[in-house]
Order: sequence, then C-alpha cells, then structure tokens
Amino acid sequence: MGAWMDWVQERKGAVLLVLPSVAAGMWWWNGRPVSHPPGILAPADPVQAPPETAASWTFHDHRLTPLARFEIRARVLGAERYRFDRAAELSPVDLALGWGPMSDSRVLDAITIRQGERWYFWNSARLPISPVEISSHSANMHMIPATQSVARRLTRAKPGQIVHLEGQLVRADGTDNWHWVSSLSRTDTGDGSCEVVWVERAELTDR
Repeated sequence: MGAWMDWVQERKGAVLLVLPSVAAGMWWWNGRPVSHPPGILAPADPVQAPPETAASWTFHDHRLTPLARFEIRARVLGAERYRFDRAAELSPVDLALGWGPMSDSRVLDAITIRQGERWYFWNSARLPISPVEISSHSANMHMIPATQSVARRLTRAKPGQIVHLEGQLVRADGTDNWHWVSSLSRTDTGDGSCEVVWVERAELTDR
C-alpha cells in the first residue's frame, strides 16, 4: 500500500508540474504574433468625418466630447495594456496600428516597434520607406471601449492581426481637471499626436 501511495504522490507531483507548463504554453500560443507574407493587408486610409452631434456624455466619471466620426481597418503593430496610469480609468489598452505600406510585412520586417508610457516608437537600421510614410501610415491609438465585449476584444489583440474599428475621436475631461484630447490628423507627430478613440465596434481577424 505504501509503494502504491508513493507512486500516486509521484504522479500527482508530475501533474502539478505539467499543468503550469501547459498553461504557459497556451498563453504563449494565444498571444503569439500573426505572421503574413509580403503584401499590403490594409490599403485604405482611416475615414474621418464630422461628428453626428456635439452632445457630450459621461463615462466612468469623465465627460466625453465627440470630435469626429472615425473608422479604420489596420494591421496591429503592437498592443500595450495599462492598469495603473491616470488614463487607465478610461483606456485599458493602446494599439499601434499600421495601414498602407505599414501593413506590409516586407516593410515591417525591417522595422522594430515598441510601446510604452502611452507612446509608440520605431527604429530601423535600413529604412524600407521614408520616415514621412511611416508616420503618416501608422499611429498609436488610445482605446476607450464603449462596452465590456469591445474591451475584451481589444485587450486580446496581438501583433499581426487585422482590426476594424468604428467609433469616434473624442476629448475626455475628468473631474480633477485632467483632460485627454484626440489628434485629428494622421500626419502629426510628438505630444498630442495620438488618437483617443471611443470604440463602439471592434473586429479582429488573423487575415
């Protein structure tokens, strides 16, 4: 009986060791970047139009004011989650997005992309396209999900996926005088150049 119990305990220990490894493997597999052959995957520029109304609304104790209707189909270049900064009350994730030449693997294979502190950075040892083309066909966008289902989709985004977003570019004002204002241009750079997107609809696909 003792030998049998020793064998059972050994098997239980093995299972306990395997389970975390399986979970880690599944996490890596689900979060791995999606690869694509060369070719532009999102050829169209983002679509921006005047807002349907100027009326603001309240969301998570902030006043949101519409600045423009907004729609984009783009390749996810990076996804960065945020939990502890001031803006995380509204925006749990930033997506760095690329369209036109910045959705082409031939171009992206020569560029290193990273995100941090609500910024998007790129560098390249050999530029496949001009810096102007890079900045005008990519952007770091702050996502404000309108619903929990949209939030779940956005926080699961991974590089290489194709995302289709519909919503509004907004200004956010907190009760503590904090504010966040969306860029309305795809060609600006530096402070204030990120889009603040109220996301009403989000679709993510691998192709």
